[in-house]
Amino acid sequence: MTALSDDLFHALHSQGDRPALDGQGVVLSHRALAAAAETRAMALRADGVGEGAAVPVSVDNRPADVVELLAVWRLGAVVVPIHRATPDAVRLALVDRLTRALVPEGASTIVFTSGSTGEPKGVVLLAERQAAKLRAIRGETRWCDGARTLLALQLTFSFGQWVTALTLLSGGTLVFPDRLAVAPVMQRLLAGDIDRAPAVPTLLRGLLDHPEAAALGDWPGAVMAGGEVLPAALGARIRKAWPKVALSDIYGLSETGTCDFYVDPDVYDAAAGSLGRAGAGIDWTVLDSGELCIRSPWRMAEYLDAPEATAAAFDDEGYFHTGDLVAVRSDGRPALIGRAKELINRGGLKIAPLEVEAALAAHPDVAGALVGGVPDQETGEAVVAVVVPAPGRTVDPERLRAWLGERIERYKIPSRLAVVDALPVGRTGKADRGAVAALLEALRI
Repeated sequence: MTALSDDLFHALHSQGDRPALDGQGVVLSHRALAAAAETRAMALRADGVGEGAAVPVSVDNRPADVVELLAVWRLGAVVVPIHRATPDAVRLALVDRLTRALVPEGASTIVFTSGSTGEPKGVVLLAERQAAKLRAIRGETRWCDGARTLLALQLTFSFGQWVTALTLLSGGTLVFPDRLAVAPVMQRLLAGDIDRAPAVPTLLRGLLDHPEAAALGDWPGAVMAGGEVLPAALGARIRKAWPKVALSDIYGLSETGTCDFYVDPDVYDAAAGSLGRAGAGIDWTVLDSGELCIRSPWRMAEYLDAPEATAAAFDDEGYFHTGDLVAVRSDGRPALIGRAKELINRGGLKIAPLEVEAALAAHPDVAGALVGGVPDQETGEAVVAVVVPAPGRTVDPERLRAWLGERIERYKIPSRLAVVDALPVGRTGKADRGAVAALLEALRI
């Protein structure tokens, strides 16, 4: 048992028959959810899973996924969420890393996130810190007890995980859409029984563009944006389309324990386009380069089995280098203006160009590849690429994309791909990733 498990199961048992999970043909009370998770935990223990073991958990936004997460935490083991659609080769590589890794004592969750090297980094979170951070978020967001929260988030990353845990801790109900897509989410919102809808801006754009968006004009719920910064223009659209909604925006990183900055509903119009205010206990500074650095008492323990990467991520005073560039506005709020690192943020999902380049270059018809990110109205950023054919070979972009779909997650596949004679290079002779977008524009692709 851990602080995180203790808090969750105490809350579940105290809420009794109040609904905890609702959707996809499942309605489960808090008491029944606790019983199901405890039964599953006993089965895992019988299979040899012990305290502190790293347990891969397949997830894709189903009620059963929550049971599995709770069961692993109940054992005092470590949840490692992996999406069910992850290609087998990627899954096997992650499981192999977990088998060989030395997981720190007190760990509760490992979130795999793309790193600048292209290999996913395992962000190791500690149970004591996760439990304390959930209490902090509850206070910062003035999270209402007993609310019905639409879970339209991936459970593979921190946003979906803390929303799930905090809803259960507060005696609320997690409401599941039939699928994690715009139409099913809109259908669930139109049912009229949702109090809160945390979402990434990409989904919010889709909802606003839905033919029935105006039907939510009188909805008095709360929309919490996260996973990527909510652009001021998109926030303005939400405010106009759904004027009764309490709109907020949250910024944070898995490495810092998530939820570092908040744009609160009561000051949204004044703070729109910024990161808002830092939460209590969060220290932040901006380097001369413009990079935002954050110090948090709820920070990760380490990158899994990567001491050099862990050491490089923090300075001597414990500040984490976010890789995000900010400008401090006249009102004192920092506003995101770019990234020092080259990760692409596609709808809140982080993509390392090097990982996609390696996958492209593994195709027998490809001699070289270069991947970049470009602004995109739908997803914030889109993945684009140029490839050079191997000698005597030709490359069919559509077939190449289909081939990639068997080797990397679909959101990492370039939406635009061009075949060129040579990769663009900069003045130093090195491949120039920043020139990819301009090259595609010149080719009108």
